[in-house]
Amino acid sequence: MKPARLKILLPVIGLFFASQSIAQVCTGALGDPVINQDFGSGAGPGPQLSSSETTYSYQAADCPNDGSYTIASQTNGCFGRTWHSLTDHTGNPNGYMMIVNASNEPGLFYTQTADAGVLCANTTYYFSAWITNIIIPSACGGASTRPNITFSIETLDGKQLSQPYNTGDIEPADGVEWKQYGTYFTTPASVSTVVVKMINNAPGGCGNDLALDDITFRACGPVIQAGFGAIAGQTTQEICEGSNAHFSINAKVSANNPVLQWQVNYSDNGWVDIDHETGATLNIDFQKAVKGTYQYRLGVANGSDITSVRCRVYSAPLTVTVNPLPVVPAIPPKTFCEGYPLTLEASGGATYRWAGPGIQPTSQNPLVINNATPANEGTYTVIATSDKGCEAPPVQVQVKIVPKVVASVSGNVAICAGQSTQLHAAGGLYYKWTPSAGLDHDDIANPVASPADTTTYSVNVSNDGCNDDSKKITVAVRKIPAADAGENKKIFEGQSVKLNGSVTGDETTSVSWSPATALDDPTAVTPTANPTDDISYTMTVTSANCGISTSTVFVRVYKKITIPNTFSPNGDGINDTWNIEALVTYPESSSMVFDRYGKLVYKSTGYAKAWDGTYNGSKLPGGTYYYVIDLKNGTNKLAGWVYIVR
Repeated sequence: MKPARLKILLPVIGLFFASQSIAQVCTGALGDPVINQDFGSGAGPGPQLSSSETTYSYQAADCPNDGSYTIASQTNGCFGRTWHSLTDHTGNPNGYMMIVNASNEPGLFYTQTADAGVLCANTTYYFSAWITNIIIPSACGGASTRPNITFSIETLDGKQLSQPYNTGDIEPADGVEWKQYGTYFTTPASVSTVVVKMINNAPGGCGNDLALDDITFRACGPVIQAGFGAIAGQTTQEICEGSNAHFSINAKVSANNPVLQWQVNYSDNGWVDIDHETGATLNIDFQKAVKGTYQYRLGVANGSDITSVRCRVYSAPLTVTVNPLPVVPAIPPKTFCEGYPLTLEASGGATYRWAGPGIQPTSQNPLVINNATPANEGTYTVIATSDKGCEAPPVQVQVKIVPKVVASVSGNVAICAGQSTQLHAAGGLYYKWTPSAGLDHDDIANPVASPADTTTYSVNVSNDGCNDDSKKITVAVRKIPAADAGENKKIFEGQSVKLNGSVTGDETTSVSWSPATALDDPTAVTPTANPTDDISYTMTVTSANCGISTSTVFVRVYKKITIPNTFSPNGDGINDTWNIEALVTYPESSSMVFDRYGKLVYKSTGYAKAWDGTYNGSKLPGGTYYYVIDLKNGTNKLAGWVYIVR
């Protein structure tokens, strides 16, 4: 790549160089480079130089042969690895450098021309280049030829402008050692173009291989001292974005009557002159400072040449860094449960300061309150500070504390079967009742309960994602009273019977029988009855809570049967019929009479009319007859004999 053709003008203010040695160094202030040949960058070999720049042959390869060069970014594995593997002087893996496999014959191998208009008359320039011996120490049996370069500064007609400068032998090293070599010269008033020549002085043989990079021309001038507050003050300052600040930079130039001009470079956007700032002190004021890097330097020249940036040397930059404020992401509202940990965390800063209800200001982050209480509800504020000490605007977060759940319920209740009652719970936002059987809703505070049987309900009371509590209510279901007077009874007159009454339902009941006739205890569940006639008894069960129930039992009182064993049907009006006393009270009874041969001679259902000793209207002869009487009441049949007297 052909070097750029730039121009810089700097009047001679003074010469400040180290003594002649391996390398000459400008110890005064330097100007910006007017020529800076870094050979560019890219992938693969770089472009060939012009014939005016080198007499060597170009090879598009990483490892050129003797008397050749290449423009490349690396030298891996060259010549059996007798060369170092290296990258360019700046360490850029894609940066090009000029790689030279020197000719066996000493001579010119690189020329740099500064054309008219690039250099300033009567100006001292510092010319330098970075060079490294690329052969390893063990190559050539440890006796490789050392590169030895002479820098010659000449006019176009060959007149030398300064004493030629020689690098001396550049020794091989175990590692890659880039070194800057340079010399200086002063442009005469009548000279506008100079030629820099780099001459290989080493003889031919094994070695004499080098890499060349970053060739520069820079004006060299007087020493410029500058610092914040004093010429020996610090060279950097830091403030925070949005703040106000004032700084003074004081400078001193070791030259007579220099002309000064301050420059600023904001965030690497380029150096520009600051209007009307031409004194040894620069006052800088920041109002609501904008973040970024602000560099300041003092340009020095003589007279009107100060108006051209190419005619100046500059102090080392002084920097004011406006550090950005931390960016703290918004923290959404938070909800925590009473009695549980409250945790708030901010980000974006290096340190934090929290304040909020119920706590002392703290630098803890995350902020943790192990046992949150209602007093901790409210607005919390966090201020984040960067590692540079810059505070972000306060960030607020709203915190809600959900109260601890303390469930309460109404007391146990008793109802009658078929009735309903409303249950009551409180203490939270959400309710869940179990079991759900018999409830109109199981997820409300006050459901209506209609259980069929006594049931204990448990309600779980909770809040939003928080703790919960449970309580129980028992709904006792009293059964509706049921009276059962028992099965109907049958007795014979003069007998007694126990009524088989029973009671189910509500335990709190009273019993009464009516009528109380012939009962030993009309308030007992199973009284004893001895009525003389048929009778119905009604059992009444009265509940203290759930109403009245009745039941009736019938007691059949059979009259006592007296069966005569003789009668005389002779028409005298005395004992003319078989008169069985009280049999008429058994209307369903069956009476049968048989003669001694087993012949049925009389049959009757009921006994509405007594037997007169006839059979089909004819008188039966006197004698003994046999009877069977079935009262049809579940009792045993009556059997015996009866004698007819004639």
